[in-house]
Amino acid sequence: MPENTAPITTECLSPSPAGLARAVELLQAGALVSFPTETVYGLGADARQGKAVAAIYAAKGRPSFNPLIAHVASAEAAQRYVRWNHWAETLAQAFWPGPLTLVLPLKPGHGISELVTAGLQTLALRVPAHPSAQKLLQALDGPVAAPSANPSGKISPTCAAHVMAGLSGRIAAVLEDGSCAVGLESTIIGLTTETPMLLRPGGLAVEEIEAVLGQPLANRDIHDPLTAPGQLLSHYAPQERVRLNATEPRAGECYLGFGCYSGARASDLSLSDSGDLVEAAANLFGQLHLLDQQGKPIAVAPIPQAGLGLAINDRLQRAAAPRGDNAQG
Repeated sequence: MPENTAPITTECLSPSPAGLARAVELLQAGALVSFPTETVYGLGADARQGKAVAAIYAAKGRPSFNPLIAHVASAEAAQRYVRWNHWAETLAQAFWPGPLTLVLPLKPGHGISELVTAGLQTLALRVPAHPSAQKLLQALDGPVAAPSANPSGKISPTCAAHVMAGLSGRIAAVLEDGSCAVGLESTIIGLTTETPMLLRPGGLAVEEIEAVLGQPLANRDIHDPLTAPGQLLSHYAPQERVRLNATEPRAGECYLGFGCYSGARASDLSLSDSGDLVEAAANLFGQLHLLDQQGKPIAVAPIPQAGLGLAINDRLQRAAAPRGDNAQG
């Protein structure tokens, strides 16, 4: 369940206008709402709210900060956040709404939480076909980050009962509307290089995609940087050395604090002055980027090895890894 919170009563919402309105209200308030898509039930949070996105990881017990897919109502809505290109237009015309996710470069001023992108400059986007998902996204008029609505490592949920069995008491609500038709996560295509690339096979056949493109998809090398969900995790590597479990900075270092180890100097930042792990997760990538811009080694305060602290420490350990290591996890 989310850090520092007691179990909550998970509401079961119908796909009626009142149920949809309640789901939108909860998402706007930063709460987690599971909703049906044609692939699996997703665990949704407003992709613009970092603390809400961090709560996804806490609820799922997700072990590391992988990129998440942002769900939007239409191709036009997708273009608010990413740089569109002719490949995206071709695939969106053919397969959206549907079980296809496209990864594209972010636009300046996109407003998406860095926890959704795992600190990358790309965003995975999908337009789901399920009628209730469509109504929810249209009513919210914003992006919803949503991995599958199950505890990490468990079977993906294809009905509301699956969601309740795994996440009841951890999330605000489930929008209940039958079983998922596809039952398999979306196919992910990267559109950040000259040739469209298969990043993850899924509910849309590769052959169908290649037929529309008129050419084969490129295949991702396992040593390529992380660009989408469902891949090995590569670490975010600041320019300078990162030192972990530092109770105070050394001369020449900038400091990333947490709780009682929050720095007092103007050059210091803190993940959470109060020691809130959800807040720390939401701030992690943004604070690392800001400190990296100072061009100094970075010292990081101790983070508890519990709850979201496991994922935060996992990401920090990758940031601190020797630069000669391959960026996999």
